[in-house]
Amino acid sequence: MLAYNLEAEGFRVSQAASGDEGLNSLREDPPDVVVLDWMLPGVSGIEICRRIRLRPETRGLPVIMLSARSEEVDRVRGLEMGADDYVIKPYAVAELLARVRAQLRRVRPSAMGQVLEFGDIALDAETHRVTRGESLVKLGPTEFRLLAVLMEKPGRVWSREQLLDRVWGRDVYVDTRTVDVHVGRLRKALMAHGGDDPLRTVRGAGYSLG
Repeated sequence: MLAYNLEAEGFRVSQAASGDEGLNSLREDPPDVVVLDWMLPGVSGIEICRRIRLRPETRGLPVIMLSARSEEVDRVRGLEMGADDYVIKPYAVAELLARVRAQLRRVRPSAMGQVLEFGDIALDAETHRVTRGESLVKLGPTEFRLLAVLMEKPGRVWSREQLLDRVWGRDVYVDTRTVDVHVGRLRKALMAHGGDDPLRTVRGAGYSLG
């Protein structure tokens, strides 16, 4: 039911019926948000949450814990183990959807239509407009998505593989050198009306904004 409602709202949903299956799914296809039941066959949800926080690749992944355990001590334990939110069963689907969106706004603001700003650069995800100072920056759809990812976490260095996953999608095969080409186009567009180069190339690691 929950997967149906999430998909009806436009989310791509991956389901796991057990703790072990969930851990494998996290390694193979990391999501943007995890909705995690406490009581699972095999590895428990609380243990999965602990492992998510231990791995550098998933440490910042938002986790919403679902549980029939309503005692304060259980809520505290869930949050102390690393859950970002704790929802008690039975829950209203509309409320859970709102909590999922709240976590997405925190980690993927561009996906929620927010305006992102970095220095004199502004990206409006809803209208697909980018400006630098008073000038409109003309970008193709790929360069727009690339900039949106970089602007979500200024200063973070993204590897070419990470950018391929976020911009092109995990199911699309694209050579990593394609990232270099589109970064070059993005850099040229952002500097078309003057100003310093806001993109940083980190040799052997990838790219960052600022």
